[in-house]
Amino acid sequence: MKRLFIFLIVFFPLAISAQQLTLKDAINIALKKNFDIEIANSYVAISKINNNIGMAGGLPTITGTISEQEAITNINQKLNTGTEINKNGASTNSLNGNVTGSMLLFNNYRVIATKKRLEELEKQNQQQLVSQIQTTIENVMFLYYNIIKQQSYLSTLQQSINVSQKQLDIIQTKKEVGMANNADLFQSKIDLNTREQDYKSQELIIQQAKADLLNTLTLKADSNIVIVDSIVVSGSINLEKILSASHQNADILSLENQIKMNELIEKEVKAQRYPSLRGTTGLSYGRTQSDAGQLLLNQSYGPFVGINLSIPIYNGGIIKRQEQIANINTKIAKTQKDKIVENYKTQTYKTFQAYIMTLEQIKSQQNTYVLSQQLVALVLQKFQLSQATILELNAAQKSFEDAAFRLINLKYTAKLAEVELKRIGNLLTAE
Repeated sequence: MKRLFIFLIVFFPLAISAQQLTLKDAINIALKKNFDIEIANSYVAISKINNNIGMAGGLPTITGTISEQEAITNINQKLNTGTEINKNGASTNSLNGNVTGSMLLFNNYRVIATKKRLEELEKQNQQQLVSQIQTTIENVMFLYYNIIKQQSYLSTLQQSINVSQKQLDIIQTKKEVGMANNADLFQSKIDLNTREQDYKSQELIIQQAKADLLNTLTLKADSNIVIVDSIVVSGSINLEKILSASHQNADILSLENQIKMNELIEKEVKAQRYPSLRGTTGLSYGRTQSDAGQLLLNQSYGPFVGINLSIPIYNGGIIKRQEQIANINTKIAKTQKDKIVENYKTQTYKTFQAYIMTLEQIKSQQNTYVLSQQLVALVLQKFQLSQATILELNAAQKSFEDAAFRLINLKYTAKLAEVELKRIGNLLTAE
């Protein structure tokens, strides 16, 4: 019982420390914890707060002020009645307060244009959040599939090590009966050691690839994760569907929002050419008391209402220049949209062509891989029967390794193209 307890304490934590990570799990973790997404979310929250009629200047403002002043003055007054007042160090107290409400009544719809611009800004930040989410999913997929690719390399090396070990075992058996020399034995050991070193180096590459993925997931770099998936290429990407869906790409929609915002800025600037009408109302109170002088107490209070009309006449041509700049910014936004649309079309065509070509290569390479496996098995059998040399066996192993590496590289390349096409079409989700 004691031995069982010790076994559970020592070995069970090691068994649960390695956590299997699926692609869907990795994407979900990234979407919850990725720093770039968190920042983009914050910008959405800010723009949502700003998207308010009050921020556009369309709501009344109410301010309250109060002031009190105590003064000591020397008074010397001569009245037309002949009375003369002289007093040094007279105390005077003034108390004033008012509550004022102000409301913009008209400014050529500038407030409406500003409110619409704030709405477009919120939409733009939401599109930028979508774009960041798509980019994050793509990055996670690239890193995840890279680990699978590197693990496939490792599996190939392990198979090659197994062949080298069989080769060494065969030579040792032959040497015991005098049918092999030390040169063959030494060469076999060197080949085995070389492949074992390659295996160790590949393990390091996998650990570093996992660290890159964990960094994107904002997890500790030394977290022990296990990935057992394989690279599966669907081969069902449709070019016309991607081109059609690309018009809903978040980057393009974000630029459309920018165009609308710039057009609204033009309206805001033009509105400054027209008069603005503002209404004011409020309640005021004033009280002044003095120890000496003609007026010993003056107190007033009551409501007031007023209209303020502001007419721009000349300001050095500033508004005209602001209009020109706003118009140029709108043209720039339109040009940027046209540019990214064309870039996406070109990128889509190039990526799709590479995708189709890679799929064709995968079919051919799959046959080559199967043949290379059969070749290794055949040459190993012939080597055991002394009908093949070490060089022939090493050549067969090299052909197998190259075929396996090329096949997984082609699958990885095709998968990256598939992921990129889906991102362009705004169709990227956890698979």
